Amino acid sequence: MDLAGARVLVCGASGVLGAALSDALHAAGARVVAAGRDQERTAAVAGRCGTTPLTFDVIDVRSCRQVVDAAAEQLGGLDVLVVTTGVAAFGPAVSADAAVVEELFAVNTLGPMALVRAAAAHLPPGGAVVVVSAILADSPTTGMAEYSATKSALAAWLSVLRREQRRAFTVLDVRPPHMDTGLADHPLAGQAPALPGGHPLDDTVTTTLDALRAGKREVVWDASAKALVIR
Repeated sequence: MDLAGARVLVCGASGVLGAALSDALHAAGARVVAAGRDQERTAAVAGRCGTTPLTFDVIDVRSCRQVVDAAAEQLGGLDVLVVTTGVAAFGPAVSADAAVVEELFAVNTLGPMALVRAAAAHLPPGGAVVVVSAILADSPTTGMAEYSATKSALAAWLSVLRREQRRAFTVLDVRPPHMDTGLADHPLAGQAPALPGGHPLDDTVTTTLDALRAGKREVVWDASAKALVIR
């Protein structure tokens, strides 16, 4: 995909990774609409991109549909949806609070699914959806059972979607390792265990854009090479 002139909606643009992807896509020549929960931070990203910011609630299916429709109207269509929404929670599986688990799945799994469904109605042949899940989809981690499950479920759904829509649009699942985005510092519950040093944000962003340009299906962590790989 040629990103120059591409019409892109970034959902989760008020977060660190979403903002970085928005800026990189804009620098690559894409027309980027920033959407997020935090109005002030989303507006700052949109200001750099020269578009009108949108706010939405990822746990509200109707809000997800409305933000996609609003972005398509603002851009005169939609070529790419990028989803970077997410929350974390930590602690033993047997003591997880039901309300926390429900919110984890709402934000990390059901919300992204709703956004993709809404975008599918707008994407032209050759369009793309880019969804950031996490390394937890490949490596479920002790003390993060529910968090891991949300990412595994999302990755499984994306793999089926890719097969179903192979003639319609590209599905890119990005599963990076831990990054210092602040997500682990504000969990819904529990306290983050000792985590490895954060993978460079710039590398995740650059690799994601390279994969999008090439029409690839996954960005994953290669533990032996200690690097992100595109496949």
